[in-house]
Amino acid sequence: MSLEACAGLVERGDPDRFLATMAAPVPARRVLFPLYAFNIEVSRAPWLTEEPMIAEMRLQWWRDVLEEIRSGAKVRSHEVATPLAEVLDAEAAAVLDRLVAARRWEVYRDPFEDQAAFDAYLEETGAGLVWAAGRALGAEAAAEAVLRGQGWAAALARYLQAVPDLGARGRIPLVDGRAEAVAELARRGLARLAEARGARGMVPVAARPALLAGWQAETILRQAAKAPGLVAAGGLGLSEFAKRARLAWVSATGRW
Repeated sequence: MSLEACAGLVERGDPDRFLATMAAPVPARRVLFPLYAFNIEVSRAPWLTEEPMIAEMRLQWWRDVLEEIRSGAKVRSHEVATPLAEVLDAEAAAVLDRLVAARRWEVYRDPFEDQAAFDAYLEETGAGLVWAAGRALGAEAAAEAVLRGQGWAAALARYLQAVPDLGARGRIPLVDGRAEAVAELARRGLARLAEARGARGMVPVAARPALLAGWQAETILRQAAKAPGLVAAGGLGLSEFAKRARLAWVSATGRW
């Protein structure tokens, strides 16, 4: 039932990752659904309250869960924490702990200190999630750079899509919002994606479903690089037909 609860949470809270997970083999879904359900729980924690202390407490609860997993202690019973503990090792739990810590930025209204801080946020959140997923699916250290590179680019694409909403919620989402800076940021994402793609053979077949969730990244980043004004306007993305066609192609060919 916990796995079904995780799948339902992902279907409601992150439809694109749900589609990507359903395109994966059944054994991989048993790993990915708990991870993606965890990501939803953590990512929405800063937005469920206007009280920073309460948001911090919600994030700390998940850090405590991850410490239980990392240390081998008994993990508290919870519809997401329980199946999550079944798929993570100590190293993956530590990676996800850094993901939770990075989400603290969303609790407050301070801008990123500089571009390095923004890059680190994507590294710990999006790239970390993909690496944890790949590791849980059997990838070893040799594949980390590939998984993280694709995960960083995919996280950037998602983040650029979220810029209008973040601004509406009182956040300052970009270090430099000028069109030329946004276009350059998108080009950096495309470069990391191309680098990861060139070394995708380092990722074992069993771990490749961890990459499926980034199936839209290249198209979105190309849109942002070509027409950076689409970012602030909320115009990035694919139609539902194009999304499903692209996912089918990626799933069939393994070329993301």
